[in-house]
Amino acid sequence: MSLVPRPTPTFSAPSALEYFDALVADDEQFPLLEAAIAIAQDETPQLDVEAVLADVDALALRLKNRLAPDAPVLHKLRTLNRYFFEELGFAGNVNDYHDPSNSYVPDVLARRRGIPITLALLYMEIASQIGLRAEGVSFPGHFLVKMRLPQGEVVIDPFTGQSLSRGDLEERLDLVRQASAM
Repeated sequence: MSLVPRPTPTFSAPSALEYFDALVADDEQFPLLEAAIAIAQDETPQLDVEAVLADVDALALRLKNRLAPDAPVLHKLRTLNRYFFEELGFAGNVNDYHDPSNSYVPDVLARRRGIPITLALLYMEIASQIGLRAEGVSFPGHFLVKMRLPQGEVVIDPFTGQSLSRGDLEERLDLVRQASAM
């Protein structure tokens, strides 16, 4: 009896888009930041997603180590804002808003400049790691971050670091309406 040799199976790493597709397949456990980093891997195939996640985790841990475990939510929020926007220097790229690098989380992490959505992703991840629940808000013309506190809701503009009041939001919405009416 002669045996027919079997072909040796070959395995290859998934493409960046296949990796992204696998990450977003489950809505319940959707790793948003990791998926955003995977998008950057399409542009930079050698990008180490785990290393970028570790860098974000290190930033969050530095902040977490400054906070008492039972720190009030409002104190955590104020400390996060000071840390993220002032100390780390994250801000909107007002000089070159349309630079493609603003859309890639690893580049935003390295340069500390980005567009609202990439800044929001980093902000929300660090917030989550210190025990704050931050949600992205697709506001017309601008991505925002919302947090529910015992005192009420807070909306943060990740591009400027400003807390926005209801009046501020209505004013921004009016500007969008006026622009779309032209």
